[in-house]
Amino acid sequence: MTPAPRPGAPAPGDPAPGAAARGDAASDGAALGDPAPSDAALARRLGVRDAVVIGLASMIGAGAFVSLGAAQDLAGSLAPLAVLIAAAVALCNATSTAQLAAQHPSSGGVYHFGGKQLGPWWGFLAGWCFVIGKIASCAAMALVIAAYLVPEAWQRPVAAAVVVALTAVNLVGITRTARLARILVTVALAALLLTGGRLLWSLVPVAGASIGAGPAQIPGPLADGASGLWDGGLAAALGTGAGGGLGIALAVAQAAALLFFAFAGYARVATLGEEVLAPRRTIPRAILLALAAVAGLYLLLSLVLVAVGPAPGTDGWGPAPFLAALDVVGAGGGWHVIVTVGAAAAATGALLALIAGISRTVLAMAREGDLPRPLAHVSPRFSVPQRAEITAGIAVLILVLAASDVLVAIAASSFGVLLYYAVANLAAATQDGTWRLYPRAMQGLGLLGCLLLVAALPGRSIVAGLALLAIGIAYRAIVLARRRTA
Repeated sequence: MTPAPRPGAPAPGDPAPGAAARGDAASDGAALGDPAPSDAALARRLGVRDAVVIGLASMIGAGAFVSLGAAQDLAGSLAPLAVLIAAAVALCNATSTAQLAAQHPSSGGVYHFGGKQLGPWWGFLAGWCFVIGKIASCAAMALVIAAYLVPEAWQRPVAAAVVVALTAVNLVGITRTARLARILVTVALAALLLTGGRLLWSLVPVAGASIGAGPAQIPGPLADGASGLWDGGLAAALGTGAGGGLGIALAVAQAAALLFFAFAGYARVATLGEEVLAPRRTIPRAILLALAAVAGLYLLLSLVLVAVGPAPGTDGWGPAPFLAALDVVGAGGGWHVIVTVGAAAAATGALLALIAGISRTVLAMAREGDLPRPLAHVSPRFSVPQRAEITAGIAVLILVLAASDVLVAIAASSFGVLLYYAVANLAAATQDGTWRLYPRAMQGLGLLGCLLLVAALPGRSIVAGLALLAIGIAYRAIVLARRRTA
């Protein structure tokens, strides 16, 4: 029997008054403002519709404009299945985060949740994986902007300039507002829907003639030699190539791991506890509605790309698949402008908030001594963690200049973010019945899904990610050893 809350206490699942309740909002592309005083409660103004819009704004970003093409390069006609797998893992992760946010409505996200439920080391691992993953996300966003705006020769310097400009914006405390989030999601949605409609319209007259014509697409790694991502990893460990049922399954898993990048942002809905009406009821409904809407949109667009056919060139769909698809069906000019504006708006808005989000997690970790304490400095003039902002911006800039292409950055992002949510699922599984909102089986499926998708990533991404994890673990071990001897 669940005990009744004491007078004045929050009901189970509802956040405590005055808590920040932001969790990992910024980590998933959420709008961030300047931090409010710790004793100021946020007004409950958001209903289900508002929460769903915020979730959509957080999820529909640059990933949709590039990951869908990469998924088809890998999985061929089974790319829509990869969309469904990524959506299922995202759903389990989001419900775990919602359950944790109900019990621990505080900033820091899974860094905070993991520390409370599992212990400081788990919290550190979550925070460090978040920093790794979201720095890679920022690099991917910048490269997507450049891929849609300028020719290949100019993409890297333009991406670097975007990172510098948006880091400078964040340094003076100007971040994306809720109104801007609505504008950006509207622009991105309109661009994706119009582009999908134009591609479908081009396919209708020849649909009857195309059925059964030509060789079927064979799903599998390196389909038609298009993708350069299938390098080692789980496939190498199992001695599996592109052929056979196991090879196809691994290709679909890797496609799902890359598509997971396109779903990043769903946890924002789970961190609105202090700002929504009836959070215990509103948050789960908003999560399901937002994820269902995004999954449906991505599934439709994936089916459209499959219908368009194999990528036109030997390099696959590339970093701007919808531009390539429009060229395949003979639509250029104004249609290129529409999809370019949509991609640039989605990626710019997400990148602005992501840089701010990284700095806030670095700030939280520095305050606890898990990162160098000077990074915890907050500018008295602008009330933002400027040293953390600058550090995050430099790290993103280095990755933009060093990454071979946008898909490498996406794979690196998926590595960190999937492990981040693996800790979230593990932490949520330890919660007792008072705070349990979802069956424990969902946390088990989420944990298993995260680990399997990480294992399916390219071998080089796994090796690089593990090396960065080892650096973080070694740093914290040294810090703890020094504290013990001090």
